[in-house]
Amino acid sequence: MEKTISFSGVLGKKQTMNPDFYNWNRIKVRYCDGSSFTGDVEAVDPATNLHFRGGRVFRAIIDDLLAKGMINAKNALLSGCSAGGLASILQCDNFRSLLPAGTNVKCLADAGYFINAKTITGSQQIEAFYSQVVALHGSAKHLPASCTSRLRPGLCFFPQNVVPQLRTPIFLVNAAYDSWQIKNILAPSIADPKGTWKSCKSGIKNCSPAQIRTMQDYRLEFLNVLNGGLTNSPSHGAFIDSCYAHCQIGTQETWMAADSPVVSKTTIAKAVGDWYYNRSPSKKIDCPYPCNPTCKNKEFDSN
Repeated sequence: MEKTISFSGVLGKKQTMNPDFYNWNRIKVRYCDGSSFTGDVEAVDPATNLHFRGGRVFRAIIDDLLAKGMINAKNALLSGCSAGGLASILQCDNFRSLLPAGTNVKCLADAGYFINAKTITGSQQIEAFYSQVVALHGSAKHLPASCTSRLRPGLCFFPQNVVPQLRTPIFLVNAAYDSWQIKNILAPSIADPKGTWKSCKSGIKNCSPAQIRTMQDYRLEFLNVLNGGLTNSPSHGAFIDSCYAHCQIGTQETWMAADSPVVSKTTIAKAVGDWYYNRSPSKKIDCPYPCNPTCKNKEFDSN
């Protein structure tokens, strides 16, 4: 494990590249618990020595940071991408509760809005997988009670069942054709044993017209689910581009650069800053692929 990590994007320290957050105290928390910091199992696996205690880890980290001075923070932003983006949603109200009432606390989730969608064969693969994760990690006690009081815990790992009840302001950054979701929710290998989607998943330009239509349908489902959770309140913000990507706030080229992705002539950095500082409401929803030439569409090794 490397001992030093370069900070860029929302964590960058140069004013020209991160004008709204460059002079903040910035902390990057390593992620290794596998449950978006919700696990809480007392027993330790004797064969592997694995500890499923991500919920306790999160609390210990916050307590340590508060003791180091975060208790005096005027502003705080809990952010993350992918599983970290999911953690930023699941832990959002909890994070708010651990900081002083006078602190301006908000949450920023990048590529963490995983939806409960069916695979190309109609199976509920991701729902079953999330239920297994929650059971393995004993996550129920650290998932938002506003959800677990209504639904079984496995369903409370899906942001669509959590965001509508959040009391803390939240901003969602996501690609409408999120590459992780296309590869693992829509067309996982188990639903595509012949590898028909293999080339398509390695890069959207490789997709057939029929596969593009399927992905357009997925985008519409994603947007319907997203819009069902977001309100017109300025406390809710969103930047949904039509790129084939996964995680965009931590990389300078997608956060804020001369050729960064834009929606309505706005970069992710500006959209997030406008929302955080209440300069203007910020909900940017892109047109369908391939309308946005500024996208940084990812390409992956198909082998």
